[in-house]
Amino acid sequence: MAARALIHVHGDADGVPLDIPRVPAREAAERELSEPMYHENDPNLLQRALDTFWDWVGGVLDTASRATPGGLLGLVVVILLALAVVGALWWRLGTPHRTRVPSETLFGEGPRTAAEHRRTAEAHAAAGRWNQAVQERMRALVRSLEERALLDPRPGRTADEAAGEAGRALPDHAGPLRSAARAFDDVTYGGRAADQAAYQRLADLDTAVGQARPQLTDAATGAP
Repeated sequence: MAARALIHVHGDADGVPLDIPRVPAREAAERELSEPMYHENDPNLLQRALDTFWDWVGGVLDTASRATPGGLLGLVVVILLALAVVGALWWRLGTPHRTRVPSETLFGEGPRTAAEHRRTAEAHAAAGRWNQAVQERMRALVRSLEERALLDPRPGRTADEAAGEAGRALPDHAGPLRSAARAFDDVTYGGRAADQAAYQRLADLDTAVGQARPQLTDAATGAP
């Protein structure tokens, strides 16, 4: 026998419920519940989407917290440690959008004097172009060492190579020279941004190196 549902029909004289089929009863109920008066306080589409999203996030976090030692607190600690590692790598390596290639050397154009490089560096600094200012000041420093015969002029020399060779002639400045070479590499190849303090350190080093008395040895001059 087909299943049936009982509904009360108010027009019945005796007030006795009538036995009618389930499908018409369900359709009648759906028509009744589709009336606008029953949906005035329903959330809008955006709210329903947000509710679904946050339910999903909550489910993911709940699953992850059960799988992590220490529960939710352990999960938070793991996330914070991961963010700290990523931040440290980003700070140390810079934005990885450039790759250093062998053709990118310290001097990328025709020969210029140390004084010319310094004037260009100061012009960049006055305009707040700190990356270019750092690059030109490093070139000025290395060119001045070549002009003083503390470095032999050599095409293709990198900032690191120049700092290492100059540090042998000026051991008191070996550390700052290596730091200056790293600053040059960071802005030239690593995508890092220089600032006024970085430029001023390099300018001070350029001045100090220009006044330093070298320790002339065969290793310092590159003689055989």
